[in-house]
Amino acid sequence: MASHDHASFTVPGLELKDGHRVAETLQMRIHAFNDLQLTLKHAHWNVVGRDFIGVHEMLDPQITLVRGFIDELAERMATLGVSPNGLPGALVEARSWHDYPLGRATTAQHLAALNNVYSGIITSQREAIAIVGELDPVTEDILIGQTAQLELFQWFLRSHLENTAGDLQ
Repeated sequence: MASHDHASFTVPGLELKDGHRVAETLQMRIHAFNDLQLTLKHAHWNVVGRDFIGVHEMLDPQITLVRGFIDELAERMATLGVSPNGLPGALVEARSWHDYPLGRATTAQHLAALNNVYSGIITSQREAIAIVGELDPVTEDILIGQTAQLELFQWFLRSHLENTAGDLQ
């Protein structure tokens, strides 16, 4: 990206270096969410077997909401004076996680794999909350709200994997 990706301003009441630090944290969330929405769509297309339609239809609203998270974070970054990067090459270069491991697979296989994906993204989301919480309560609030939605999604997935004793299968 060009050298003018950082403006000489940020939001009032926040030091420039802190605004840029918060934006850097948000950039990684954008990468994670771009990866998540693509992964969810991939699972949506490739799920087969028992309970196919329920899982297939459960994923679309999640994809829509995650895409909204991306836009919300990108706009917050711009507000902080930093240009967001949604390019695929930047995502691949910056990510520390592996591609989703499944192609065509059963609902149980996809749900178990997506449960792992959600565990990773929620953990990294909470780490981002800790970073920005020390610097910017407005951004912290955005991330907290998104995390609540991610945890709800994971509960939806886990409800398919859980037995009556509360153990994940």
